[in-house]
Amino acid sequence: MLDLPNPNDVFPNEFGTSCFIKNVVTAPNVFIGDYTYYDDADNPAAFERKNILFNYPEFGDRLVIGKFCQIAAGTKFIMGPANHRISSVSTYPFHVFGGAWSQSTPPHMSQLPFKGDIVIGNDVWIGRESVIMPGVQIGDGAIVGAYSVVTKDVAPYHVVGGDPARFIKKRFHDELIELLLELKWWDFGEEKLVEFLPLLCETDLEKVRQRFSQELHK
Repeated sequence: MLDLPNPNDVFPNEFGTSCFIKNVVTAPNVFIGDYTYYDDADNPAAFERKNILFNYPEFGDRLVIGKFCQIAAGTKFIMGPANHRISSVSTYPFHVFGGAWSQSTPPHMSQLPFKGDIVIGNDVWIGRESVIMPGVQIGDGAIVGAYSVVTKDVAPYHVVGGDPARFIKKRFHDELIELLLELKWWDFGEEKLVEFLPLLCETDLEKVRQRFSQELHK
């Protein structure tokens, strides 16, 4: 029987800094895939409280994070209710302070711009202290450089960085990217994944391309 990491463990190794966060997040509008971890020397199990900000499920947006993602310390996901009303003369949230102000204004969240869900693909690496803004989608295999502020969508297997985050390069040539997106190794069963681990860590990309192509066309 294979000795495998358990995706249902909160702390999957002896270091205590990496947390499989699907096991500690309880919000009904947050969905996180197996083996996605948050790494932080300061209580990584507090991810929901410290790293998903302004999350009010009744607003209607979601945070969706795929499998095998690697999220570095200090990364923040900013949910939609962090916004202010921008279609009027003042952006001030009068309603939330009660009294005559709330009686004279529409409900606060009903006036906020709705940007949609934050969706993070599979095998995405998000660098330290990055900020992911409402409605952003980051594709499979993408890399977000440390201290980036991501305000726009990131394509699969693209590298971005900066404030605001800008395209830096593609990780691989288009053919290999297409093979990876078709193969979807993150959905492999346990034994097949172990079989493919050497290829997933292989730096000879031509060898990888050939083997993945054979797998898809056998």
